Amino acid sequence: MKQHETGIIMNGVTGRMGTNQHLMRSILEIIKQGGVKVSSTETIMPKPVLVGRNPVKLENLSKRSGIKNYTTDLDSVLGDSNYSVYFDAQTTDRRVESVKKAIKAGKHIYCEKPTALDSQSAMELYNLCESAGLKHGVVQDKLWLPGLRKLRRLVDTGFFGEILSVQGDFGYWVFRGDHVPAQRPSWNYRKEDGGGIILDMFCHWRYVLDNLFGDVESVSCLGVTHIDERVDEDGTPYECTADDAAYATFELEGDIVAQFHQSWATRVRRDDLLTLQVDGTKGSAVAGLRKCVMQPLDATPKPVWNPDVDNPHSFYDDWIPVATQQEHQNAFRSEWELFLEHVAAGRTFPWDLLEGAKGVQLAEKAYAASEQGARLDVPPLIG
Repeated sequence: MKQHETGIIMNGVTGRMGTNQHLMRSILEIIKQGGVKVSSTETIMPKPVLVGRNPVKLENLSKRSGIKNYTTDLDSVLGDSNYSVYFDAQTTDRRVESVKKAIKAGKHIYCEKPTALDSQSAMELYNLCESAGLKHGVVQDKLWLPGLRKLRRLVDTGFFGEILSVQGDFGYWVFRGDHVPAQRPSWNYRKEDGGGIILDMFCHWRYVLDNLFGDVESVSCLGVTHIDERVDEDGTPYECTADDAAYATFELEGDIVAQFHQSWATRVRRDDLLTLQVDGTKGSAVAGLRKCVMQPLDATPKPVWNPDVDNPHSFYDDWIPVATQQEHQNAFRSEWELFLEHVAAGRTFPWDLLEGAKGVQLAEKAYAASEQGARLDVPPLIG
């Protein structure tokens, strides 16, 4: 078996997402399985080095993961020819500068989203990679969630007929951090540090909508800050300067209307932390992170409006589970494997930095729409 070793500079992996999803559940699992198998005689084996600003956190993560190589000196590993890939999971405000350094060093780029704080910078990263002839990609993990893959199967098989609308509901109560520790980092609620639910989540909605239903053509949005003060990791109160909820309508090609409610100041009474309901002329479906249920036209009940008596009908019972026809691994790991195949074996990888820039563009347009109280067109981004 021929093994292609691919060195990966993993910057910012001491954070929650970088540690759990990218290192522990993706790269380490790929190593444990013997690499990514690209043929009966070839595999790709990732060789990571951990990079961060805090040496104590890096040492602890090294012990936990078993990855011996780590450093606080990014420049030193960017100059090391043993590493051909640069991965960035830092906070968004640090990303552009570090990715530019990696491009200059000739590294292939894979990074978290948002890829930048503004679409101009995001497009600059894409164009720099293209000019340098480097391979590049952005994390678009939700496309590999089991629930959304089942939903995609229904779309592809024509289950919905003509798709009319999409309703997205995302969020949960993030504790303020005073009596109960917050389950999200404090920078998420400071605009000056790259925080905000619009910038964070609209990058997701862009690729979900574009890939499953149709390109986003316009947006109207109201972004708000419901909780104006929280307590940080050190127990210090701070002012929340970033939006923690947003209420948006997107118009897609094909006259599909998508409405999304997202909030870190809401309590969950739905099937999952994220649900997508798709309604079409021939049927509807509701997908969560892992499960999906459907209701074809022939199984649709005929409700009668009567608010004067309790409704004896259980509408939840009218939905049919979409079959699990195959087991799916961690979504981040699935995309990592595809990107490694792209770098080492030349496989096609369409989720590039241009796609990442589209997500930043949508967030940018949503902020402008919220400030202006307007519906704004989202023009195509062309590299």
